[in-house]
Amino acid sequence: MRILLIKPFPPLALSKFLMDFFLHLEPLELEIVAGSVPPEDEVEILDLSFEKEPFDAFRNKLLEMKPDIVGYTGFSSQAVLVKELASFAKKQLPSIVNIVGGIHATVIPLDYATDSIDIIVRGEGGTAFLEILNRFKKGMPLAFGDGVLSPRDSDFTAKAAAKPPKYPKIEDIPKPRRDLVDRSKYFIVWTATTEKKLKTIFPRTATIRTSYGCPFNCSFCVVHHIMSGQYLQRTPEDVVDEISKLKEDHIYFVDDENFINSDRMTKIAKLLIERGIKKKYVSWARSDTIVKHPDVFKLWKEAGLSLVYVGLEAMTGERLEKLNKRTTVETNKKAISILHELGITLHASFMLDPDFGEEEFAALKKEVKNICPAEVTFTVFSPSPGTELWQKHKNDFIKDPYIYYDCMHTILPTRLPIRRFYQHFSDLYGIAFRANPLRLNKIKFPLRELGTVIYRGVKYVMALRKLYLEYEIRK
Repeated sequence: MRILLIKPFPPLALSKFLMDFFLHLEPLELEIVAGSVPPEDEVEILDLSFEKEPFDAFRNKLLEMKPDIVGYTGFSSQAVLVKELASFAKKQLPSIVNIVGGIHATVIPLDYATDSIDIIVRGEGGTAFLEILNRFKKGMPLAFGDGVLSPRDSDFTAKAAAKPPKYPKIEDIPKPRRDLVDRSKYFIVWTATTEKKLKTIFPRTATIRTSYGCPFNCSFCVVHHIMSGQYLQRTPEDVVDEISKLKEDHIYFVDDENFINSDRMTKIAKLLIERGIKKKYVSWARSDTIVKHPDVFKLWKEAGLSLVYVGLEAMTGERLEKLNKRTTVETNKKAISILHELGITLHASFMLDPDFGEEEFAALKKEVKNICPAEVTFTVFSPSPGTELWQKHKNDFIKDPYIYYDCMHTILPTRLPIRRFYQHFSDLYGIAFRANPLRLNKIKFPLRELGTVIYRGVKYVMALRKLYLEYEIRK
């Protein structure tokens, strides 16, 4: 049997710009799905995000490989594109079976009820895919249970409207097939270092997931909706075994928040140190987790933790309450202080509200200057498709709430004129780029990369400033 797995390209120019220039991670979700494929079957991954002419590359691969099954993953912003790809594939090879999974398929499977899509997988695809293959080989119906649906079945609508199915046992999720992609292509911009000189700030970077889900329920986040409150954790031994096999020296933890269980993370760090595994890590953590367990982060600093992404979101109590972050301004400030003292680079993420006025933007600009040196990024508050918040705002959207759900485009009306809103947005990034750790800490790195960074930074700031052109300018 021949299986082709497709990573769609980002449909919006700004998203592609970010991926090409600042952060391009491997398609771990498809590597995990591929890990379930029996050795007697042929499986390939095609990452269309690298292709200049993605539909041509897709057609060429289809005609060359002639797969029996084509599987797609996709975020909500890629839902329209996934349907286009599935339709395109059917026209090239009418007999193929199109299977769609990913976040959007899990949250709003009804959107994929088209003639070109045969099976919709909700939830974890790695465990479901092996059963789909077994059924295909036996000539059985491919749909089964509450998580693998056929749009043609009479009970499809009822099952699609139900809550996402429970995730399987974490030990049953396959290990990723990392050999199926060109690993030299995946990187992140690396500004975290205690060294004064770096060989590169674009190191090859591997990703790893050690847990699934999050016990918190921030109002803007879809994770608790997908996982139905589940929080699944791999054992420390299993995590360290996988890390030891990674060839890359830089590792990106893609857990939603992998420091929630401090005892587990302590064991992982100790095992890494005991086994002499020397790598550099980037991870997400909540500010209250950092404040509660500074000793854990001190230990992880010894193990190689270099950069921590912290969703500060806001530095006012009112905003934090609105987002249901269950943290405080004081906690955010203490977390920042702890990371600075430990020598771990902070990546602070702030969320802009479309309702921001001049005063709110001015206050945020001041806060950004106060926390640097740090990596700082910004997103626009956007309801996640399929959540209660999304339903609440369904009549308020000023742009397609799927395609433009990239957290850079506002999909809700702004209080300021849209042009002024994006002037402030770009100004914030201008401040962040000028106050990044590489510059303030005077880190030396290759001159050619310095030119690249300056060019990319300026281009990104200007792209944000012109984003208002994609909207109708209000009079």
